Amino acid sequence: MGQDLPSSKNSANSLTVVDNRTGKKYTIPITRNSIPATAFKAVSAPKSSTDRDEDETDKGLRVADKGFLNTAVIESHITYIDGEAGVLRYRGYPIEQLAEQSSFLESAYLLIYGSLPTNNQFSSFETEVLQHGIMHADAAGFFRSFRYDAHPMAILTSAFAYLGSYYSEANPSLEGQTLFTKGDKASLQNMDKQIYRLIGKATTLAAMAYRVRQGREFVTPPTGLSYTGSFLYQMDYLGHEDYRPNPVLEHALDVLFLLHADHEMNASSTTVLQAGSSLVDPYSAVSAGCASLYGPLHGGANEAVIRMLISIGSPANVPAFLESVKKREKVLSGFGHRVYKTSDPRSYIIRKVADEVFAVTGKDELLDTAMALHDAAIKDQYFVSRKLAPNVDFCGLIYRAMGFPLDFFPVLFVVPRVVGWLAHWRQMMLHPDGVKIWRPRQIYVGAEKRDYVPVDQRVPVDAPKMSPSVVPHSG
Repeated sequence: MGQDLPSSKNSANSLTVVDNRTGKKYTIPITRNSIPATAFKAVSAPKSSTDRDEDETDKGLRVADKGFLNTAVIESHITYIDGEAGVLRYRGYPIEQLAEQSSFLESAYLLIYGSLPTNNQFSSFETEVLQHGIMHADAAGFFRSFRYDAHPMAILTSAFAYLGSYYSEANPSLEGQTLFTKGDKASLQNMDKQIYRLIGKATTLAAMAYRVRQGREFVTPPTGLSYTGSFLYQMDYLGHEDYRPNPVLEHALDVLFLLHADHEMNASSTTVLQAGSSLVDPYSAVSAGCASLYGPLHGGANEAVIRMLISIGSPANVPAFLESVKKREKVLSGFGHRVYKTSDPRSYIIRKVADEVFAVTGKDELLDTAMALHDAAIKDQYFVSRKLAPNVDFCGLIYRAMGFPLDFFPVLFVVPRVVGWLAHWRQMMLHPDGVKIWRPRQIYVGAEKRDYVPVDQRVPVDAPKMSPSVVPHSG
């Protein structure tokens, strides 16, 4: 009755499963504390009287995991997170060390290529990225085609896709499916060129999205500034002679960019890989990631924190607000995390950066409210028991102090996250087993087979969510 799956015979490092429907025993190999989901396709049984045809009982078990709570979709060398211990490492390096000693572009090199660069390697990489910051002159017309009140994330998402239209050599649909997967010298050069372009132009696109909203002329990326210095210059330059961004704010933004550069298999990184698995060009994949990050459960969270603090008003109102949260009348933003069950390790670094920024800009009036909320929540058993520790989204206080509009906060998340997206995309393209398109399974619970009914014989279905809404129209 027993059945061994390949490579699992006589191995203590395995899982034994007994199918009580059939009495069969299956031995499934455990590798790196994981089991292959496809192994369960061998666990099949004859259809019973309670099974539907659509359950496909005879075709093996499917693994149900709504929201990917415990499904590993890829093997990765890039970022490690231990949510229980509050650990975040890029390629093995603790985020605390990188934030203290590295820079955003140096950590970008680390994430993409796997090691810290030498002086010569970094100089070459930085030069390539910064030289690729300039946009084609036609881009001005593209950005000005948006309404004056368009959300900058809508503009940026469109801009990444638009950018890909300039580079046919980056499109596997035009140049062949193995364009980025061959791994030979020409393929790697082509791939790296697109990486330089996307990182270099991310700040330019973001600055253009900002300035078109302000009704200002666009600024050509300057020479002689750092990556974040160039970004601030493009946003703020108004014709002042020898203008340079404030070095404290430049450094603070660089640290925040470094902290946001990657976060393993988050929603947007997964979206980039899902899209990239079809071998679409990297610009389209990054655009898809940008759209995913736009959501309030992901990149929009730090904006939600500020709006929450504004609604609270003052430290005196914090106790009443927390009671409303407990009654589920209001939502607590900036606490809790899908991965971290203790404090996000980035939050300590952000507190230090905030102090440096406030020394220049003055203390944000919401800081006292934020700290009162922080101190009250971490002492309240209701929040402690639910592991709702403060997370990284309090960086919105820094963005606000630096003068960024609230709806621009997600853009400040996208710019550095382009690096993480590209690191994961490059890793997938160069996987020795090739690229396999991501095609999740589903559990079909809809209607069984039924015959078409002529229109004059149909019974109307008029139930909530089962018929289209009547929408009022203005003149």
